[in-house]
Amino acid sequence: MALPFHVSVMSAASLANHIDELADVLVDCVQGGASVSFMLPFAHSQARDFWHGVAQSAAREERVVIVAQDEAGRIVGTVQLITAQPDNQPHRADVSKLLVHRSARRGGVARELMSLLETEALKRGKNVLVLDTATGSNAERFYQRNEWQRAGEIPRYALNPDGSYCATTYFFKQL
Repeated sequence: MALPFHVSVMSAASLANHIDELADVLVDCVQGGASVSFMLPFAHSQARDFWHGVAQSAAREERVVIVAQDEAGRIVGTVQLITAQPDNQPHRADVSKLLVHRSARRGGVARELMSLLETEALKRGKNVLVLDTATGSNAERFYQRNEWQRAGEIPRYALNPDGSYCATTYFFKQL
């Protein structure tokens, strides 16, 4: 049975009030082995610092932060649309940090986050989306199932939180 939740765009001002909840989701994902730029051990303070930077970027209108909240209003997932791109790519955006707390997975949260992200991209004149994810991960399978096109793979691209190497797979989607 799916966890009841709703997705919405979170304003830059609201982000500042939800730093701890967002940090909780990030810490949970990293501790669960997600290769999302951070290494173990990963402290809540590091996650808070990351989200403070995201809030500042959102305030500069460089990105859109979308969240999923459960019935109690607790954030259980998030994704970012990076809209700030070079002058010759005004039609493109990057997708970053699709994160779903392990307690809320397999309930459609990621799918709904990405659906709203695509809607928000189109509102902002973005019709090409690009992302990368750890090769062989559940995230890679998620994107394949959701009509993203595989562009290629780079071996030994990054490190997993435990320090082991991981390849990354690049995906794109034309909206």
